[in-house]
Amino acid sequence: MQWRAYSQRLATSLRAARERAGLSQEDVAYRSGLTRYTYQKYEKGESRPGTPSNPTLRTMLAISQVLGAPLSSLVPDDAPDLRTR
Repeated sequence: MQWRAYSQRLATSLRAARERAGLSQEDVAYRSGLTRYTYQKYEKGESRPGTPSNPTLRTMLAISQVLGAPLSSLVPDDAPDLRTR
């Protein structure tokens, strides 16, 4: 459940950064090399219904470059402890 909450915070962060940049979801997706559907799912915090999103580092770097925002500003603090999986 911790990963789901973290994924939702990431989704909120992506949406806020995109809105600050004045870009549409389609703009961010296209410029990041993603489909619009995939990017929309990241902003919803899920990859499939009921499954939290888990974008790759490469994807997050591409999105941060498109948004003109440091990766550290997009990734929420207080990551869940994943050692307990």
